[in-house]
Amino acid sequence: MKFSDLGLSQQTIRAIEEFGIAEPTTVQSDVIPSILEGKDVFTIAPQGCGKTMSYVFPLVDIISNRGAQNILIITPNSESSVMTSDRLAIFNKYHEINGAAIKDGEEDIDNEANVIIGSPDLLVEIAENGKIDLSQTNILVVDDINLIKKNKQLANLEKILALLPSEKQNIVFTNRRSKETQEILEKILNAPAEIKVDKNKEQEAELNAQATVSGKIKPEKAPKKTAAPKPQVSIVDQEAVEISKKYQSFGGRVPTFILVKGILAENEER
Repeated sequence: MKFSDLGLSQQTIRAIEEFGIAEPTTVQSDVIPSILEGKDVFTIAPQGCGKTMSYVFPLVDIISNRGAQNILIITPNSESSVMTSDRLAIFNKYHEINGAAIKDGEEDIDNEANVIIGSPDLLVEIAENGKIDLSQTNILVVDDINLIKKNKQLANLEKILALLPSEKQNIVFTNRRSKETQEILEKILNAPAEIKVDKNKEQEAELNAQATVSGKIKPEKAPKKTAAPKPQVSIVDQEAVEISKKYQSFGGRVPTFILVKGILAENEER
Protein backbone atom coordinates (compact mmCIF):
# COMPACT_ATOMS: atom_id res chain seq x y z
CA MET A 1 0.00 0.00 0.00
CA LYS A 2 1.10 3.58 -0.71
CA PHE A 3 0.43 6.81 1.19
CA SER A 4 -1.51 8.01 -1.86
CA ASP A 5 -4.01 5.21 -1.20
CA LEU A 6 -4.84 6.54 2.28
CA GLY A 7 -6.46 9.84 1.34
CA LEU A 8 -3.60 12.15 2.29
CA SER A 9 -2.94 15.35 0.35
CA GLN A 10 -0.12 15.67 -2.14
CA GLN A 11 1.53 18.32 0.07
CA THR A 12 1.71 15.94 3.01
CA ILE A 13 2.85 13.03 0.84
CA ARG A 14 5.61 15.20 -0.62
CA ALA A 15 6.89 15.99 2.89
CA ILE A 16 6.68 12.31 3.87
CA GLU A 17 8.66 11.19 0.83
CA GLU A 18 11.25 13.92 1.31
CA PHE A 19 11.65 12.77 4.91
CA GLY A 20 12.62 9.37 3.50
CA ILE A 21 9.54 7.25 4.16
CA ALA A 22 8.33 5.36 1.10
CA GLU A 23 5.55 3.14 2.45
CA PRO A 24 3.16 3.28 5.40
CA THR A 25 3.51 0.84 8.26
CA THR A 26 0.57 -1.36 9.21
CA VAL A 27 -0.70 0.98 11.91
CA GLN A 28 -0.52 3.96 9.55
CA SER A 29 -2.44 2.10 6.84
CA ASP A 30 -5.17 1.17 9.32
CA VAL A 31 -5.45 4.41 11.30
CA ILE A 32 -5.02 7.26 8.79
CA PRO A 33 -8.23 6.68 6.76
CA SER A 34 -10.37 6.43 9.92
CA ILE A 35 -9.01 9.72 11.27
CA LEU A 36 -9.59 11.48 7.96
CA GLU A 37 -13.18 10.19 7.99
CA GLY A 38 -13.74 11.82 11.39
CA LYS A 39 -14.23 8.57 13.30
CA ASP A 40 -13.30 7.91 16.91
CA VAL A 41 -10.31 5.56 16.86
CA PHE A 42 -8.89 3.24 19.50
CA THR A 43 -5.59 1.64 18.53
CA ILE A 44 -3.59 -1.01 20.35
CA ALA A 45 -0.09 -1.06 18.90
CA PRO A 46 3.45 -1.72 20.17
CA GLN A 47 5.91 1.11 20.62
CA GLY A 48 8.19 1.90 17.71
CA CYS A 49 5.66 1.01 15.04
CA GLY A 50 5.05 4.48 13.63
CA LYS A 51 1.87 5.28 15.56
CA THR A 52 2.80 8.95 16.15
CA MET A 53 2.98 9.46 12.39
CA SER A 54 -0.37 7.70 12.02
CA TYR A 55 -2.12 10.68 13.59
CA VAL A 56 0.36 13.45 12.69
CA PHE A 57 -0.05 12.88 8.93
CA PRO A 58 -3.87 13.18 8.84
CA LEU A 59 -3.95 16.00 11.42
CA VAL A 60 -1.69 18.10 9.19
CA ASP A 61 -4.22 17.70 6.39
CA ILE A 62 -7.19 18.35 8.66
CA ILE A 63 -5.65 21.58 9.97
CA SER A 64 -4.84 22.77 6.46
CA ASN A 65 -8.16 21.84 4.86
CA ARG A 66 -10.73 22.53 7.55
CA GLY A 67 -9.35 25.43 9.57
CA ALA A 68 -10.88 26.48 12.90
CA GLN A 69 -9.77 23.19 14.46
CA ASN A 70 -8.83 23.11 18.14
CA ILE A 71 -6.66 20.05 18.62
CA LEU A 72 -5.45 18.73 21.97
CA ILE A 73 -2.71 16.09 21.99
CA ILE A 74 -2.02 14.58 25.41
CA THR A 75 1.32 12.79 25.65
CA PRO A 76 2.76 10.74 28.52
CA ASN A 77 5.95 12.79 28.96
CA SER A 78 8.13 15.65 27.78
CA GLU A 79 10.05 13.63 25.20
CA SER A 80 6.85 12.58 23.46
CA SER A 81 5.69 16.20 23.36
CA VAL A 82 8.92 17.25 21.67
CA MET A 83 8.72 14.51 19.06
CA THR A 84 5.09 15.20 18.23
CA SER A 85 5.60 18.95 17.91
CA ASP A 86 8.64 18.42 15.69
CA ARG A 87 6.74 16.03 13.43
CA LEU A 88 3.83 18.44 13.02
CA ALA A 89 6.19 21.20 11.91
CA ILE A 90 8.12 18.92 9.53
CA PHE A 91 5.13 17.46 7.70
CA ASN A 92 3.27 20.77 7.51
CA LYS A 93 6.12 22.34 5.50
CA TYR A 94 4.37 22.29 2.10
CA HIS A 95 0.97 23.47 3.28
CA GLU A 96 0.24 27.12 2.71
CA ILE A 97 -1.32 29.26 5.43
CA ASN A 98 -5.07 28.77 5.31
CA GLY A 99 -6.45 31.84 3.53
CA ALA A 100 -9.50 31.82 5.77
CA ALA A 101 -7.26 32.55 8.73
CA ILE A 102 -6.02 35.86 7.36
CA LYS A 103 -8.37 38.81 7.03
CA ASP A 104 -7.01 42.21 5.93
CA GLY A 105 -3.59 41.22 7.27
CA GLU A 106 -4.95 40.60 10.75
CA GLU A 107 -5.63 37.53 12.82
CA ASP A 108 -9.10 36.08 12.41
CA ILE A 109 -9.64 34.17 15.66
CA ASP A 110 -12.66 32.25 14.39
CA ASN A 111 -10.72 30.58 11.59
CA GLU A 112 -7.48 29.62 13.27
CA ALA A 113 -6.00 26.24 13.89
CA ASN A 114 -4.97 25.89 17.52
CA VAL A 115 -2.79 22.93 18.49
CA ILE A 116 -1.96 22.25 22.13
CA ILE A 117 0.47 19.47 23.06
CA GLY A 118 1.51 18.48 26.56
CA SER A 119 1.60 15.95 29.35
CA PRO A 120 -1.35 15.78 31.78
CA ASP A 121 0.43 17.56 34.65
CA LEU A 122 1.50 20.49 32.46
CA LEU A 123 -1.96 20.81 30.92
CA VAL A 124 -3.68 20.77 34.30
CA GLU A 125 -1.49 23.58 35.63
CA ILE A 126 -1.91 25.73 32.54
CA ALA A 127 -5.67 25.14 32.56
CA GLU A 128 -5.98 25.91 36.28
CA ASN A 129 -4.08 29.16 35.70
CA GLY A 130 -6.61 30.10 33.04
CA LYS A 131 -4.01 30.07 30.27
CA ILE A 132 -5.83 27.70 27.93
CA ASP A 133 -9.48 27.15 27.09
CA LEU A 134 -10.17 23.52 26.21
CA SER A 135 -13.94 23.84 25.98
CA GLN A 136 -13.88 24.24 22.19
CA THR A 137 -11.67 21.21 21.45
CA ASN A 138 -12.62 19.54 18.16
CA ILE A 139 -10.12 16.68 18.18
CA LEU A 140 -8.57 14.89 21.15
CA VAL A 141 -5.53 12.62 20.81
CA VAL A 142 -4.33 10.57 23.79
CA ASP A 143 -0.94 9.00 23.10
CA ASP A 144 -0.36 6.64 24.94
CA ILE A 145 -2.94 6.05 27.71
CA ASN A 146 -1.15 3.04 29.18
CA LEU A 147 2.09 5.00 29.50
CA ILE A 148 0.12 7.85 31.09
CA LYS A 149 -1.10 5.29 33.62
CA LYS A 150 2.46 4.10 34.27
CA ASN A 151 3.50 7.70 34.89
CA LYS A 152 0.72 7.95 37.52
CA GLN A 153 -1.04 10.65 35.52
CA LEU A 154 -4.52 9.13 35.13
CA ALA A 155 -5.99 11.50 37.75
CA ASN A 156 -4.68 14.51 35.84
CA LEU A 157 -5.94 13.02 32.59
CA GLU A 158 -9.41 12.80 34.12
CA LYS A 159 -9.22 16.46 35.14
CA ILE A 160 -8.42 17.41 31.57
CA LEU A 161 -11.22 15.26 30.17
CA ALA A 162 -13.71 17.05 32.43
CA LEU A 163 -12.84 20.33 30.67
CA LEU A 164 -13.52 19.00 27.17
CA PRO A 165 -16.78 19.07 25.21
CA SER A 166 -18.64 15.82 24.65
CA GLU A 167 -18.92 16.40 20.90
CA LYS A 168 -15.47 15.90 19.37
CA GLN A 169 -13.37 13.34 17.55
CA ASN A 170 -11.39 11.12 19.92
CA ILE A 171 -8.21 9.28 18.97
CA VAL A 172 -6.64 7.07 21.62
CA PHE A 173 -3.54 4.88 21.45
CA THR A 174 -2.22 2.31 23.89
CA ASN A 175 0.64 -0.16 23.77
CA ARG A 176 -1.51 -2.72 25.57
CA ARG A 177 -5.00 -3.04 26.98
CA SER A 178 -5.21 -2.36 30.72
CA LYS A 179 -7.99 -2.86 33.26
CA GLU A 180 -7.05 0.38 35.00
CA THR A 181 -7.69 2.44 31.86
CA GLN A 182 -10.88 0.75 30.69
CA GLU A 183 -13.25 3.03 32.61
CA ILE A 184 -11.58 6.16 31.23
CA LEU A 185 -11.62 4.75 27.71
CA GLU A 186 -15.37 4.25 27.97
CA LYS A 187 -15.74 7.91 28.92
CA ILE A 188 -13.62 9.12 26.03
CA LEU A 189 -14.58 6.98 23.07
CA ASN A 190 -17.87 6.89 21.16
CA ALA A 191 -18.36 3.80 18.99
CA PRO A 192 -14.70 3.82 17.92
CA ALA A 193 -13.04 2.02 15.07
CA GLU A 194 -10.91 -0.41 17.08
CA ILE A 195 -7.58 -1.29 15.51
CA LYS A 196 -5.23 -3.88 16.92
CA VAL A 197 -1.85 -4.31 15.31
CA ASP A 198 -0.21 -7.72 15.49
CA LYS A 199 3.27 -7.21 16.90
CA ASN A 200 5.03 -9.56 14.46
CA LYS A 201 3.23 -8.08 11.47
CA GLU A 202 4.03 -4.55 12.58
CA GLN A 203 7.70 -5.28 13.12
CA GLU A 204 7.92 -6.69 9.62
CA ALA A 205 6.20 -3.60 8.19
CA GLU A 206 8.50 -1.30 10.13
CA LEU A 207 11.60 -3.11 8.84
CA ASN A 208 10.30 -2.78 5.30
CA ALA A 209 9.70 0.93 5.82
CA GLN A 210 13.18 1.42 7.24
CA ALA A 211 14.70 -0.41 4.30
CA THR A 212 13.15 2.06 1.84
CA VAL A 213 14.62 5.13 3.52
CA SER A 214 16.74 6.95 0.97
CA GLY A 215 20.33 8.04 1.55
CA LYS A 216 21.30 8.75 5.13
CA ILE A 217 17.94 10.15 6.21
CA LYS A 218 16.33 8.13 8.99
CA PRO A 219 12.72 8.41 10.22
CA GLU A 220 14.03 9.33 13.67
CA LYS A 221 15.76 12.47 12.36
CA ALA A 222 14.39 15.38 10.40
CA PRO A 223 16.21 16.51 7.29
CA LYS A 224 17.38 20.07 6.81
CA LYS A 225 14.43 22.07 5.63
CA THR A 226 13.48 25.50 4.49
CA ALA A 227 11.47 27.64 6.85
CA ALA A 228 7.75 26.91 6.83
CA PRO A 229 5.23 29.77 6.72
CA LYS A 230 4.76 31.43 10.09
CA PRO A 231 1.69 33.13 11.51
CA GLN A 232 1.40 36.71 10.37
CA VAL A 233 0.50 37.58 13.93
CA SER A 234 2.38 35.95 16.82
CA ILE A 235 1.10 36.58 20.32
CA VAL A 236 3.18 34.38 22.59
CA ASP A 237 1.69 33.51 25.96
CA GLN A 238 4.72 34.15 28.15
CA GLU A 239 3.14 32.72 31.30
CA ALA A 240 2.41 29.46 29.49
CA VAL A 241 5.99 29.44 28.24
CA GLU A 242 7.28 29.78 31.80
CA ILE A 243 5.05 26.94 33.01
CA SER A 244 6.28 24.71 30.19
CA LYS A 245 9.88 25.54 31.11
CA LYS A 246 9.15 24.62 34.72
CA TYR A 247 8.14 21.14 33.60
CA GLN A 248 10.85 20.94 30.91
CA SER A 249 7.93 19.84 28.81
CA PHE A 250 9.46 20.43 25.41
CA GLY A 251 13.12 19.89 26.19
CA GLY A 252 13.67 23.64 26.47
CA ARG A 253 12.11 24.28 23.06
CA VAL A 254 8.58 25.67 23.01
CA PRO A 255 7.04 25.33 19.54
CA THR A 256 5.32 28.59 18.66
CA PHE A 257 2.24 26.87 17.33
CA ILE A 258 1.57 25.21 20.68
CA LEU A 259 1.40 28.39 22.72
CA VAL A 260 0.29 30.86 20.05
CA LYS A 261 -3.18 30.89 18.52
CA GLY A 262 -2.43 30.66 14.83
CA ILE A 263 -1.34 28.52 11.93
CA LEU A 264 1.35 25.88 12.43
CA ALA A 265 4.85 27.35 12.44
CA GLU A 266 8.42 26.20 12.88
CA ASN A 267 9.83 25.42 16.32
CA GLU A 268 11.84 28.21 17.90
CA GLU A 269 14.43 28.15 20.64
CA ARG A 270 13.17 29.91 23.77
